[in-house]
Amino acid sequence: MSLDQTEDKKQTDHSSNIRDAVREALQSLDEVISQHSADLRAREIGVVKELERGITRVTGLPNVKSNEVLRFAGNRHGFAFNLDPDEVGCVLLDHSEELSAGTRVERTGTVLDTPVGEELLGRVIDPIGRPLDGGRELSELKRLPCERRAPSIMQRAPVTVPLQTGLKVIDALIPIGRGQRQLLLGDRQTGKTAIAVDTIINQRNRDVVCIYCSIGQRSTNVARVIASLREHDALQHTIVVIGADDAPPGVQYIAPYAATTIGEHFMSEGRDVLIVYDDLTSHARSYRHVSLLLRRPPGREAFPGDIFYVHSRLLERATHLRKDAGGGSLTALPIIETEAQNVSAYIPTNLISITDGQVYLSPTLFRKGILPAVDVGRSVSRVGGKTQLPSYRAVAGDLRLTYSQFEELEKFARFSSQLDEDTRETLERGKRIRETLKQQQYQPLDVPQQIASLVAVTSGVFDDLSPDQISQAEKLLQDAIKNDLPELCDRITSGEKLNDDEVNEISQTIKKAVSELVDEELSNKKDA
Repeated sequence: MSLDQTEDKKQTDHSSNIRDAVREALQSLDEVISQHSADLRAREIGVVKELERGITRVTGLPNVKSNEVLRFAGNRHGFAFNLDPDEVGCVLLDHSEELSAGTRVERTGTVLDTPVGEELLGRVIDPIGRPLDGGRELSELKRLPCERRAPSIMQRAPVTVPLQTGLKVIDALIPIGRGQRQLLLGDRQTGKTAIAVDTIINQRNRDVVCIYCSIGQRSTNVARVIASLREHDALQHTIVVIGADDAPPGVQYIAPYAATTIGEHFMSEGRDVLIVYDDLTSHARSYRHVSLLLRRPPGREAFPGDIFYVHSRLLERATHLRKDAGGGSLTALPIIETEAQNVSAYIPTNLISITDGQVYLSPTLFRKGILPAVDVGRSVSRVGGKTQLPSYRAVAGDLRLTYSQFEELEKFARFSSQLDEDTRETLERGKRIRETLKQQQYQPLDVPQQIASLVAVTSGVFDDLSPDQISQAEKLLQDAIKNDLPELCDRITSGEKLNDDEVNEISQTIKKAVSELVDEELSNKKDA
C-alpha cells in the first residue's frame, strides 16, 4: 500500500470516529433533555417594574400566557393577570416583603393549578395545594388548572335527586337538588355558615364529597368550623380550602376556582359533590382590590364591570352531568353577606340572577331566637321542588302557604284586640308550625324524623300542646317513628310515596307517643 493510500485510510477512520462520537453525544443529549425537559426549557427572564400590595408589574416577558405561573426571587410566586403590550400585570400568591423593583422574574410554562384526588379528603389546604394542617406534602398528586371551562349544555342532565340538608325548614319548604346552585344570603351573624356546616354534617354516610371553601374569613372562624366538622365526624368526607383573611388578595381570589376544580375531579368520576363558598362578598372585594390596582376601569360601586362574569363562570361549573359525561353532580351553596337587609345591592342582585334560588336569613327572626332564621316568604328554590321526595309533598304540600298566611295575619293581629275564631285558630296553628321548624345547630334530622314532625303539626296533633312543649314532643315522636315503624321509614328514605293509610298510621303512632304530654297540658288547662 502506498503512502498516500495509508494517509487516506487514516483520515477515513478518523472521520468515522468523529461521527460516532458526535452521534453518541447527541444520543446522550437527547436522553438528558427527555429526562430534564422542564429544567432545560428555554426561559424568559423579566424584572419587576413596580410593586404594590398584592400585585406587581413585570417587564421582559413578551410571550407569557394568561394565568401562567411566574416565579420570583426567593421562591415567591404569582400568576399573569393583565397582558399589556409593554408589561404584564401579575397577581401575587405569596407575601411581597422580600420583593422590590428590579427583582428577577421567570416564566414556569405552567398555568395556575391545584392538586386533586382522594388523598385530599380530610385535609386543610390553600388554593395552591400547600397543606395548612401540618400533614404531608401533596406534591405527588395529579394537578388540574384552577380555571376551567364549564360543562356544555349537551353534557348536562336534569336535577332529579334531592340533597338533604337535615333542616326541616329547607328540606320541606325550600328543597335543594344535587347539581343546583342555591344562594345563602343575609346580614352578618344571622347563621349562614351554620346552615352550610349542618348540611355538610348531614352528608355523613351519603357518599357525598363536601368541600368547604373559606374566602377572606378570620382564622378563628375557620378554625371553629373545622373543629365542628371534626367533632361531628364530618371532616373525613370534607376538603377544606382556605383563602385566609391575611393571605394575599390573589390567594383569596383564586380560592373558589381551585375548590371547584377539586370538586369537578370527583364529579367526573361519577361522585356527588357539595361545595360551600364562604363567602363571595369577600371574593368580590378581593377581585376589586386586584383589579383597581391593575388599573382596570371601575364600574358600579367601584366593582369592575366584569364582576358578574367572574362569579357566573364560577357558578356555571356546578351542574349534574349526563352518564356518558361522568354522571356526577356538583351542588354549590354560595354565601353572600347583605348590609342592612339590602337584597337589591349590586353583588347580591348579581348572584341572585346567577343562582337557581336563594335562602334568605332574617336578622329580625335571628334576634327573636327563631333558628334557623330562614325567611320563608323571601326564600325560593327554582329547581329543588322537582327533586323533593314524594313523602314531603304528601304531608307538607300546603305548609308553605299556611305559614305565609300566618305571618301576614300575625302582623295585623297586633293592631286588633278582637279576633274571630278562624283567625285565632290560624294564628295558633302558625305558632306551632314556627316552633316545629325551629332546629338546633349540629342536629340535622333524617327524612323519616322530619316527616314525623311535619305530620304532627299538619294533622293537628300539636294543637293540644303549648308551643313550649313542641320541642319535647318532637323528641318523643321522632324516637317513636324510628322504633315502631322501621319498614315505613325505609320506604320514606327510598323515595316511595306515602298513601293516606300510611299517613294515618304515622299520625296514630305520634298521638300515642305524645299522649302523656297532651294529657298533662289538658290537665293544666282545667286547673287554670
